[in-house]
Amino acid sequence: MTAWLVMLAMTAPPQYGWMQNRPAEREITRAIAPPAGWVRASVDVKSFGYWLRHLPLKPKGTSVMLHNGRLKGTQSVHYAVVDIDTGRANLQQCADAAIRLHSEFLWATGRADEIGFHFTNGMWVPWKRWRRGFRVKVAGNKTSWTRGGRSGKTRKLFKNYLRKIMMYAGSASLERRDTKPVEVKDIRPGDLLLQGGFPGHAVVVLDMATNKAGDDLVLLGQSYMPAQDFHVLKNRGDPRLSPWYRVSDLTKAHGLRTPEWRPFSASDIHRLN
Repeated sequence: MTAWLVMLAMTAPPQYGWMQNRPAEREITRAIAPPAGWVRASVDVKSFGYWLRHLPLKPKGTSVMLHNGRLKGTQSVHYAVVDIDTGRANLQQCADAAIRLHSEFLWATGRADEIGFHFTNGMWVPWKRWRRGFRVKVAGNKTSWTRGGRSGKTRKLFKNYLRKIMMYAGSASLERRDTKPVEVKDIRPGDLLLQGGFPGHAVVVLDMATNKAGDDLVLLGQSYMPAQDFHVLKNRGDPRLSPWYRVSDLTKAHGLRTPEWRPFSASDIHRLN
């Protein structure tokens, strides 16, 4: 593994702002073990990847629900459902879920003023301006700042901000402006497998495992279209490893295949700025 790996240390449990009581027995690290012969990669306890690997899961057997309260038509692609709200609007799709998770991480770790994303048209929209009462006026493809909104640092304002971002950002804006490419040898939890487009797709690297041979595995999570519960993906191509995927597949001709999207390749690895 690469230099970004550090030894785990004793630390306070991660915080997840959308819930008050997190059942530790249902977090990813306790509920999803690496396959025999692999061990979890060590990560910095202050990192996005560490925060992701402790995400709370809903009880085993939970179905994936759409934003409108209906069952997703396909229930065969998820291994587990992450315990995070989706919202009633058709907003928290694939790239939006990545935006939400990274923003929640920064919020939970006292770094909220680092939150900011570009709209698809290129406008930069940071949380620290939103919290001062500025809002974005949208007229067709033209956007501008206007003042007169409520100021503050409440979760209600934070969620209103995220809804606006989700409306006007997506996989294309993430790929073009809000992420940077990463080489396969440097992939780590918190990175994205990202193909920008209309539509595009984004899958989050939730965790990693390695073995003595350096054969790295990743655990992947996604939302999808329409907006739905964020879930851990099964590896239907290799049930013996499922829900883990081989990183080396990203460098092969067939690519890394997830259940509902075209294959990902090494050029699709990105890291949020």
